[in-house]
Amino acid sequence: MAAVIGVSSSPALGERLPSMQTFQGLRSSGLSTIPRPARSLPASYPSSSSVVTAVSSPVKPDLAQVKRSKVEIFKEQSNFLRYPLKEDLETDSPGINEASTQLIKFHGSYVQTNRDERGAKQYQFMLRTRNPSGKVPNRLYLVMDDLADEFGSGTLRLTTRQTFQLHGILKSNLKTVLSTIIRNMGSTLGACGDLNRNVLAPAAPLVRKDYLFAQETAENIALMLAPQSGAYYDIWVDGEKIISAEPPEVVEARNDNTHGTNFPDSPEPIYGTQFLPRKFKIAVTVPTDNSVDILTNDIGIVVVSDADGEPQGFNIYVGGGMGRTHRLETTFPRLADQLGYVPKEDILYAVKAIVVTQRENGRRDDRKYSRMKYLISEWGIDKFRTTVEKYYGKKFQPFKDLPEWEFQSYLGWHEQGDGALFCGLHVDSGRIGGKMKKTLREIIEKYNLNVRITPNQNLILADIRPSFRRQITTALAQGGLLLPRYVDPLNITAMACPALPLCPLAITEAERGIPDLLKRFRAVFDKVGLKYSESVVIRVTGCPNGCARPYMAEVGLVGDGPNSYQVWLGGTPNQTRLAETFMHKVKIHDLEKVFEPLFYQWKLKRHRGESFGDFSMRIGFEKLREMVDKWEGPAKVQPRYGLKLFSDRETYEALNEIAQTQNKTAHQLAMEVIRNFVASNQ
Repeated sequence: MAAVIGVSSSPALGERLPSMQTFQGLRSSGLSTIPRPARSLPASYPSSSSVVTAVSSPVKPDLAQVKRSKVEIFKEQSNFLRYPLKEDLETDSPGINEASTQLIKFHGSYVQTNRDERGAKQYQFMLRTRNPSGKVPNRLYLVMDDLADEFGSGTLRLTTRQTFQLHGILKSNLKTVLSTIIRNMGSTLGACGDLNRNVLAPAAPLVRKDYLFAQETAENIALMLAPQSGAYYDIWVDGEKIISAEPPEVVEARNDNTHGTNFPDSPEPIYGTQFLPRKFKIAVTVPTDNSVDILTNDIGIVVVSDADGEPQGFNIYVGGGMGRTHRLETTFPRLADQLGYVPKEDILYAVKAIVVTQRENGRRDDRKYSRMKYLISEWGIDKFRTTVEKYYGKKFQPFKDLPEWEFQSYLGWHEQGDGALFCGLHVDSGRIGGKMKKTLREIIEKYNLNVRITPNQNLILADIRPSFRRQITTALAQGGLLLPRYVDPLNITAMACPALPLCPLAITEAERGIPDLLKRFRAVFDKVGLKYSESVVIRVTGCPNGCARPYMAEVGLVGDGPNSYQVWLGGTPNQTRLAETFMHKVKIHDLEKVFEPLFYQWKLKRHRGESFGDFSMRIGFEKLREMVDKWEGPAKVQPRYGLKLFSDRETYEALNEIAQTQNKTAHQLAMEVIRNFVASNQ
């Protein structure tokens, strides 16, 4: 039986200090726990269960107890994520109750309904896997492919945090699907919920010391911060712990309580009964490689190597985050600040100290303000650093100089460095289905390939023998998976969240709408005379929570009403500057009225090599709005290269009639047909 750690008779769990709201955990300053009998348990608890409330005596007992959100109560009363979820899953109801809906997130699942369907709600579940660094073994990919067909919607989705999502799982099939994933080298534990989410790292399987070290560090952080109580295995595989041995340094760092970071004798030494105030995101990368959007994470970690390429330590950023709420200016996207540098042997202890600082001081009364970015915004980075150092036990060293960041897609063929090749494949909005899904399955199975998921919703086929390159290239093309030179540059950097019909937060379309949106943006490019090779970073989300990180894009479209978007401009191609709000409530059919004048002026007035995001910030939004208001259309653009596409009037008029139904010119449609024909015959 687990040890029972009680609380003092004075108020706990959320004392309010004069300058902040705080949840007090066990500290090294002499505060002690006072045992008392466990509170009365619901009759449906197993008789062997015990409840652990691992919190300290309050610092100031006379302060009034702070209000906590409903989710905080659910967590505290859950017996470490078990109750009432375990009992609720065994009922005949197609859905689960409110408390279970919150708790199942920690197990990697969300409850959904199809908002396109009218009448009684038809409940289904989305499952999200945990794949540190985006690594997917061959066996796990094949199992996920099978599960999507047998129990899901028939498609696999690649997320912006390097994981799979399965949609359409019925409650009666949840245990079968989850146990199958667990028994085939996978996990969904901690993929959702108020705890550390999937840890990002560059997906490229390069055999380089810094890349390998970044990926190993991401995996170790994920292990250290994974829930430990065993509830996940109790519910989904009847208590069987199907896990491999952990590196000793991970176990040591998790259990170390030298500086009062842990709850002694608790099944959850780092998280306690309350876990974190809100979701927590970490990314690890190497200098220049910003494939992970490093500045958008709660913790961003950068490998620092010596002149010989040997990793020596890490620069640490803190306080990034994308989520916000429309018309509530006290919520905002935020870029991470520089915290400092630590030697490589200290990284797990430094990360743990940051997590504990957020655990102890992040707000638990209002979930809109519970992310660590709001704590740092309120405190300032200096106060935050000082507090973290108490849990770390050392001072952070000064941040090391870094080169400029670059976006890396890793699309196309590359050498790994060990004699093998890898091939990066563009997947529109990360959705794998139909012929593409069948083709990938055949290739991955036939050639016994491992897979990596990228933070840009793309897929990497890894560990390919060079002799297989020609056959695989041919098979991919036949399945519609083209090499990057045949993919529209606008599509390569674009991202969208799932949004409608399944996301309950979505206000308007994102994933389903972005294919048409990108075609319309390309038509605008053609109309104003921009080259086909030119591009801007476009990201679309169905609500302001920012799952596709639209606030880092050069053009961010954020759903703010039915068929309506808030337009954000000014991000950079390398994702190092926040965009700003340009317009509100732009109807989807009016986007050309906004972007035709903007792209035309960019073409005419940009500096040499100036990106659209940089141009937008240099010109200023007031002048850009004036350009939109006074727009009367571009000067007539001569056909590029002087090509005569039509030899007779009859062909031109027939094609022009078709083009008008697609809001295109005959020339635009003809060029699109020619490009598609060339690509399909490569």
